[in-house]
Amino acid sequence: VSCLCGSAPCLLCGCCPSAKNSTVSRLLFTFFLFLGTLVSIIMIIPGVEKELHKLPGFCEGSGSVLGVQTHIDCGSFLGHKAVYRMGFAMAAFFFLFAVMMVCVRSSKDPRAAVQNGFWFFKFLVLVGITVGAFYIPDGAFTSVWFYFGVVGSFLFILIQLILLIDFAHSWSQLWLRNAGEGNAKGWYAALCIITFIFYATSIAAIVLLYVYYTKPQGCTEGKVLISINLILCLIVSAVSILPKIQDAQPHSGLLQASIITLYTIYVTWSALANVPIQTCNPTLLVRNSTSSAMATQPLTTWWDAPSIVGLIIFILCTLFISVRSSDHPQVNKLMLTEESAAGAGGEAAAVENGLHRAYDNEQDGVSYSYTFFHLCLLLAALYIMMTLTNWYRPDESLRVLTSPWTAVWVKICSSWAGLLLYLWTLVAPLVLPDRDFS
Repeated sequence: VSCLCGSAPCLLCGCCPSAKNSTVSRLLFTFFLFLGTLVSIIMIIPGVEKELHKLPGFCEGSGSVLGVQTHIDCGSFLGHKAVYRMGFAMAAFFFLFAVMMVCVRSSKDPRAAVQNGFWFFKFLVLVGITVGAFYIPDGAFTSVWFYFGVVGSFLFILIQLILLIDFAHSWSQLWLRNAGEGNAKGWYAALCIITFIFYATSIAAIVLLYVYYTKPQGCTEGKVLISINLILCLIVSAVSILPKIQDAQPHSGLLQASIITLYTIYVTWSALANVPIQTCNPTLLVRNSTSSAMATQPLTTWWDAPSIVGLIIFILCTLFISVRSSDHPQVNKLMLTEESAAGAGGEAAAVENGLHRAYDNEQDGVSYSYTFFHLCLLLAALYIMMTLTNWYRPDESLRVLTSPWTAVWVKICSSWAGLLLYLWTLVAPLVLPDRDFS
């Protein structure tokens, strides 16, 4: 009982090497997010989805939208409803902790004990919120929560882009540093090979997008969006190797540009997979068939390639947020994280005593913003909610799930924002020469 109600060190139970208390706490909160994601995935499995109508009050067959009573065929999107309510529960859970942890400065604050302990009670709180979410009545909830999910997903995509840009710069700097210290030809060859693979994959993906998501006649939107992002990727790639950029940032190069290009093409693919025109979106025909054979039971297949890739990126970025501080002070300042030396004594004591436990490294100051961390997990919960439901929403009749143009434009705008952000990291030293961008 003391372990379940106590702090993060006790949960390790002597099985893990010494670790920072702050890192363990972040990993455990991330585990809660992954647990909710797993439950959401289980609920959209066809066999489980068909059984959700047995939950009391979950699908009554009627609802009220803007005060007007309507008949709702819940059976056509039970999995969609379940994922939305699970997403609401996780978002509410992390929002609660984000509010509770405002302005916590060190582990001496009594609220820090709540952040780093009482895990069994936190689990009970999450379960309670989840059970309550499934009793939210039908009606305007799905429509309103869809827009919360859109906004949250857009913000989380921007966070992903910041982490990706930071990762790309760190990767390039590490390999160039290794090239300067040892086998230069080998490291430069590895850089060239990886860069070539990324660009080759991007080119192949662009060709496939033109083949499958456009037609010789029509599909103008798809052609324009693919072409615009292709041109923008070429621009940022060219800018990254300009002499003035290289003088200001010697570590800048095509490796970073190739990673950003590949991610931009993925976001473009994900956006095109939400185009609501069946002739321009082969994925839409699989996920939401409107043929006469399926008129009585609309086909809803949640798993497609963009969703699977998005799920993998979500897992990697969430773990990245939980365990790593950036090599770049500017990124740490933006993400409100830093490497703190506050727990150095605790680490030494743990090693000397031969203890395998977490140690308190935040007595003199927190190593990350508790509130910002929970807000990141809140946005991650909204992002995974939208990803698992493919950004679909019920139509006006509340009988068929459709893909709105809103999802397309949000994803495309996020790709443009990411390219502009990367471009700014290249030109900022030239625009602001008095600032340190080392």
